[in-house]
Amino acid sequence: MSYLLRLVVPDRPGILGAVATALGEAGIDIVSVDVLERGGNVAVDDVVVDLPPGRLPDSLITAAHSVPGVQVESLRPFAGPLDTHRELELLEALSRAATPGPPTLAIKLLAAELPRVFHSGWAVVLSGDGDGPCEVLAASDAAPTFDGLTVPWLPLSNARLLPSEDDWLPERWREMAIEMMATPFGSPRTAVVIGRSGGPAFRRSELLRLVHLAGIAASVAHLPPA
Repeated sequence: MSYLLRLVVPDRPGILGAVATALGEAGIDIVSVDVLERGGNVAVDDVVVDLPPGRLPDSLITAAHSVPGVQVESLRPFAGPLDTHRELELLEALSRAATPGPPTLAIKLLAAELPRVFHSGWAVVLSGDGDGPCEVLAASDAAPTFDGLTVPWLPLSNARLLPSEDDWLPERWREMAIEMMATPFGSPRTAVVIGRSGGPAFRRSELLRLVHLAGIAASVAHLPPA
């Protein structure tokens, strides 16, 4: 079984090698590593690992903590396909899907593929003005139902993190600790929202990455700039 391990590690040479050695000695294979951000003498890394049959997930935490200074921020099952060129493949697919007229196919493709790019649970593309229920333009598998929900942050002028304790969230969503981030897509009335249940919370570096990718995607899909 594969797991996504988010680590906060000291930002010094050799630390990832030490983590890899500790995991390897525990019989755990590293499949991929994404460096999310660096600063303040620490780095935040997403590590996808394969856990051997019969081993408990706790062994991942124990192995990581055996390296001095390493903290496990979150651990969750990972079932998505792995690809080190996720963003490029998505943009190429959007370019192929873009046609004259309403970019419906491109928007649906964006929502379907963004969870794979961000190792998240789901994505939706919403439209609304904050005065009434939003419209769901596209949604990936596993996305919660936004139909009939009023989102007070639309129109959206700037990208933002949407923490799981925000008052506008349905009670059930707060209980599930659904973390989200959103960015305008083509216009302030349209937003791309990415979420996952149970954390970890999205980081500013992930938000900036979403802003960049959504801006390129809007251009590729022939949407006007936000």
